[in-house]
Amino acid sequence: MGNETRRRAAYANLTIIAINFIYFGYLELAGSTEDTGFMVAHGAVFLPAVLGGEYWRLLTAVFMHFGIEHIINNMLVLYVLGDNLERALGPVKYVIFYIVCGVGANVVSVFFDMRVSSMAVSAGASGAVFGVVGGLLYAVLVNHGRLEDLGTRQLVVMIVLSLYLGFVSSGVNNIAHMAGLALGILMGMILYRRPGHSGYDDI
Repeated sequence: MGNETRRRAAYANLTIIAINFIYFGYLELAGSTEDTGFMVAHGAVFLPAVLGGEYWRLLTAVFMHFGIEHIINNMLVLYVLGDNLERALGPVKYVIFYIVCGVGANVVSVFFDMRVSSMAVSAGASGAVFGVVGGLLYAVLVNHGRLEDLGTRQLVVMIVLSLYLGFVSSGVNNIAHMAGLALGILMGMILYRRPGHSGYDDI
């Protein structure tokens, strides 16, 4: 059963990656993804706009990226890890998981911006991607440290390194990263069930 699960294609994850690249390509053709004003006009999170009722930005921003390096970094991690989580959850739950983590991370980021009166413009799949990593960490832990080819040490090192690089870099929404990670662990607890276990005794 494990080998069959490993071989199953992760079409939902690939579709999410494709949507990100398609929207990025559209934005680059229409203007510049490194132009802050242009990104706000096309769906990035901006506190005054969100508080003005444009709540849809909390979703559209999840599929927007500032420049080619930004999207490549996020989609590479998603390509490497997202298929593992999709096979563990199933495609429908995976899409729900991804959107909840991405939008939820943006919601937390907006509340933080309100608290510090920040006018920063935010976009990117990082909150959802950190959510995927958090969900995988939970799944690995309840499977005694191993899920397919992933182990606890690999994920912990990736989390620590990613958070560290975010804090030492400028222009990074670390609040969204941490919120996405926490939401991923929480959503993993809600949606993931270890094979052969239907209840909650696998925590």
